[in-house]
Amino acid sequence: LLRCSQPLTGPNRKRCREDELLLGMLLGAGERGFIIDTRSAQAAKQARMGGGGTEPKSSYPRWRRLHRPLERGRPLQESFVKLVEACNDPSLNMDRWLSRLESCRWLSHVKAALSTACLAAQCMDREGAKVLVHGAEGTDTTLLVTALAQLILEPSCRTLRGFQGLLQREWIEAGHPFQLRCARSASAHARLKQEAPLFLLFLDCVWQLSRQFPFSLEFSESLLLTLFDNAYASAYGTFLCNNEKERRVKENTHSLWAWINQPEEEKKYLNPLYSPNALVIWPSVEPQSIQLWQGLFFRWIRSSQYLEEAWAEIQRLVETN
Repeated sequence: LLRCSQPLTGPNRKRCREDELLLGMLLGAGERGFIIDTRSAQAAKQARMGGGGTEPKSSYPRWRRLHRPLERGRPLQESFVKLVEACNDPSLNMDRWLSRLESCRWLSHVKAALSTACLAAQCMDREGAKVLVHGAEGTDTTLLVTALAQLILEPSCRTLRGFQGLLQREWIEAGHPFQLRCARSASAHARLKQEAPLFLLFLDCVWQLSRQFPFSLEFSESLLLTLFDNAYASAYGTFLCNNEKERRVKENTHSLWAWINQPEEEKKYLNPLYSPNALVIWPSVEPQSIQLWQGLFFRWIRSSQYLEEAWAEIQRLVETN
């Protein structure tokens, strides 16, 4: 599984011999690979006029390009804002609530992200093929797909420490611009141009996996909520800035991972029902299977006291047995 940014072919269809050689060397004799482009074919074509583009079939004959468009900018942010507004509107009756939920299209974005990650995982697991994922810059939807695909395929990524390593590798060190994407909350009046909840979409997809496979992830919903909170406002340096070059500030800040991994803190984030599962976990992406993450979107309007008490009791029963 590989990731990168778009090739800079431009309107003159420039070639890069080094890229062609590199991708050619990745494939053995008779092997074929898949390039999953997270833009539509039309968007990729338009990007060529600005200096970007796609891999020409003639230059990459053993790689098959698949377009699976995922929203990453203003449409995704607007979807998030509309969902939050609907969740916090107590005047809605059933029909209006369902209409608002459908019109915001947030669950459609969740479905699309999971579907694309499943495609990448299937190409690797069932076809035994190499997979290259990219969109435009390679720091948004690209990371969303590669991180989810690894979570689906690799059992070690489903442990608490393994998941932290996945986030560190695929989001933080890969250069997801947290400062730009998570500048303000959905409730803010100002809408910044580059703001988009890509990381939240990833966390929502992980929650969908945890709901469909309640025994397969070592960490609980509490960890996902903590990560969401710290991506937008944090006392730690883990999610600060936009890339590793800017993140030299972390030398003067504390790590969120160090805090979470303290023995007393770690207990709060463990799933008491966890049972190691060495198999690939294939999520259902049927519309009936995708649910609204109530623990996040209703957290300020619905008390979680009884749910927390239930989980505490489950943990007590597991420990005593």
